[in-house]
Amino acid sequence: MKSLTASTPTEMQSEQELQQRARQRVQRQKLKTALIFWGFVGPLFLGLIIFFFIPIIWGVVLSFFEARATVLPTQFVGLQNYITMLNDADFRHSLLVFTIFAFFIVPTTFALALGLALLVNSVRFAQGFFRSVFFLPTACSYVLASIVWKMNIFNGSTYGLANAIRHAFGLDVIVWISSPNPPWYWLVLTTVRLWLQLGIYMIIFIAGLQEIPRELYEAAFVDGAKKGWQTFWSITFPLLRNASVSVLLLNIIAAFQAFDEFFNIMTGGNSILARPPLGVLYDVALTNQDYGLGSAGGIILTLIIIIFSLIQGRLLGFGTRD
Repeated sequence: MKSLTASTPTEMQSEQELQQRARQRVQRQKLKTALIFWGFVGPLFLGLIIFFFIPIIWGVVLSFFEARATVLPTQFVGLQNYITMLNDADFRHSLLVFTIFAFFIVPTTFALALGLALLVNSVRFAQGFFRSVFFLPTACSYVLASIVWKMNIFNGSTYGLANAIRHAFGLDVIVWISSPNPPWYWLVLTTVRLWLQLGIYMIIFIAGLQEIPRELYEAAFVDGAKKGWQTFWSITFPLLRNASVSVLLLNIIAAFQAFDEFFNIMTGGNSILARPPLGVLYDVALTNQDYGLGSAGGIILTLIIIIFSLIQGRLLGFGTRD
């Protein structure tokens, strides 16, 4: 007697064909998904390889070779390019310029960004409007802002905004950019950087403030804590540790990479007053066309940034649990 569960050869063949068609549909779907993925990601990945990874690797290679007026290595010199850059007086002076610039810009940006974040976060009406107003300058070009600061606000003549205000109070005109003593150019350089970057750091602090549970403040008020400095120092600031360290790290890295405002404000002979590391490397690599020496300087600057970031993150406990 024939079993009721047994399948005929025709039925088995039909079932195999259905399974094969299902596998083919799954494979076609995977292929379609892969094509869509690489269609979106492929151009970006290719751009990273061509314009990011290859230049970095090629820069490291050139730093060990002599390459004058050519991007191709000509003669292996080992660490000689690094030694030459470290012994260069202009490069060492540019590191001093960075130290002075960072001394002004980092704590000032940190304090003002935190203060703005606290004010904007406490506003109950039109909070989004105030966030947008303070964030809007970050969309402005550094070059354009530097030219406005130089030609309009801090113009050395009586037509500049700053000198016009001083003249209204009977004060003398100041040559803001060309004055070595007192060095008024630091005021011009730091204010334009503050105006341009304050908004982005304010947003980081606001994000950190909004992550603090409101129950902590309510419990503190029940225990007798007072609003203001006491709750800020005991609750708010400790819980903003990760945001604070992020702002400090990003700020120091940005100070190391400062170039546009120096290049467009300290033009001509004024560049000897304040020239950042990237300004020196610009002259070495592009003006003098010594790409091997310029690459070595770039690697040195990168290593300094990495060391500063690691030390600061380590000391301030970035990423550790509260």
